[in-house]
This record gives sequence, structure tokens and C-alpha cells, in this order.
Amino acid sequence: MKWLELSVRVSRQNAPLAESLLQNEPVLALTLTDDADDPVLEPGVGETPLWPSVCVTALFSGDTPVEPLTRLLSLLPGVDRPQQVSFRKFEDQQWERVWLDRFKPMQFGSGLWIVPGDAQIPDSAVYALRLDPGLAFGTGTHPTTHLCLEWVDGHDFTGEAIVDYGCGSGVLGIAAAIKGAKTVDCIDNDPQALTATFDNAHRNGVEDIVNGLAPGQFNLRAADVVLANILAGPLLELAPVLSAALRPGGSLVLSGILEGQAEEVKKAYAGDFPELQMKVIDGWVLLAGQKK
Repeated sequence: MKWLELSVRVSRQNAPLAESLLQNEPVLALTLTDDADDPVLEPGVGETPLWPSVCVTALFSGDTPVEPLTRLLSLLPGVDRPQQVSFRKFEDQQWERVWLDRFKPMQFGSGLWIVPGDAQIPDSAVYALRLDPGLAFGTGTHPTTHLCLEWVDGHDFTGEAIVDYGCGSGVLGIAAAIKGAKTVDCIDNDPQALTATFDNAHRNGVEDIVNGLAPGQFNLRAADVVLANILAGPLLELAPVLSAALRPGGSLVLSGILEGQAEEVKKAYAGDFPELQMKVIDGWVLLAGQKK
């Protein structure tokens, strides 16, 4: 099978718009990297890269037409030169190599590291998660995943029941398992995401803790933590489901939300979560709070 990779170079302030446009297309994976020669995503503790120029890279199936995507990207401010948009096709077996060549170990919070493939685990890592995203979202490079992983780093999961709704590669749920969770239910409607989650759970020795489920198989009602890094639209629709999944006093963590969408999402959850706290990175929001 062949794959199509699209890369578009935009200013930092236009990166969220580029992502929103591409997420409305049949994209399989989406990542952000620095559009320069600086080291990629190795921030110090408490630091977040604020690149002036960003490369947004999207993966599509190999038969995806290029011309409609080119027209779509012409809507982005400043994308008026051919060298700002590039396409390339590659074979199925190349995807893991492409990903591993691009990304390096990444630190989140004070002690949690995401380590691609067989790269060396840094000596400073308290918890290390080895990751291969397969064809699923969730590598830690996107601001929304970054926000969630920082929250995960600061939480004690010992003995808890966790839900990772919209799990993608399983990175959030597996991180919770590595940090001591008793059970982790990873939910996604994409079979490729569940495959990637299972593979990554096995890679990290937590396959007995992590369960991969389709939405119709999910019925947990007493979780200690619900993590949902999706998009604002699905989060609004899922408000009754995610609220019901948590025990009173349990923690809700929502991301995939643009700043302009945050108040609407907060209102949808206000009945059970009157005090959701907000954290922002590069125009993307994390909302977190406890169920009353």
C-alpha cells in the first residue's frame, strides 16, 4: 500500500487554521515540527517550543487526489508560493522509518519521556514510554497531546481506573498504565488506532492493563480519570457519555480544543464540572477538573 504525505509551512499563528482545514479531510495522521534546523521537541522542564515558523505534516492514503488539497491550502494566509507546500508518496514499509527519522525522545513535565522506536532512554527519565504511532494520531508532537502528557506527568495514577477516549496511538492511556493505573480502557472508532494501542501497550509491558475497545463496547461507569484528546465537536456530543463514565470526585481532562471553542465546551460539561481549569499552548486548550 502507498501513502501520500503533505507538508505545508506556515507561521505559528496560522498553524491551528492549517490543522483545522486538514482535519476536515480524510487525514490519517497529523504532526507539527519546527520549520528550521533547531532540535525538534526536546523542551526543558516547563518549557514549550514557540517556533516562528511551523511545518504541518499530514498523512493520507496514496490514492488521495492532490489538487483539492492544494486548493484547500491556498486558503491559508501567506501560503502563496509553491515551495511552501510539498507532497511525496512512499510505500507502506517506509512509514515507521520516516517517523523514527523525524522524531527524537521528548520530555513532558518533570519526568515523563516519550521515546520513539529503540532510541536510548535519557538518564533523567522517571517514566519512559516507547512509542510507534503506526497510522494513528498521538505522538506527543501536537500541542494538544503535549498538554495532556504534562497533566499525566503530574498525576498519581496508582490503583486507578482510567479511560482514554479517542486513544489514537494509546499514548495517554499507556502513560497512565506505566505510572501505576490498575486498568486502562482505550476507546477509538478507528481499528488502526486500536491496533497501534495494542502494539504500544505490548511494547511497554502493560498489555494486561490496557484494553482496546470500540465506542459501542464501552460501558465503564466508575472511572477515576477520563482523558479525551479529540476535537471540540465530538467533545460536545460526548459530554453525557464522558461525564457518566466518571465517579464523583474523579478527574476529567479534555483537549483538542481551540481557544475560541473553550467556553462552549465548558458550558457543555458545567452541570457535573463547574470549575474546569484551562491551560493554553499555541492556541490549543486543555480543560481539567473534578466531577462534583
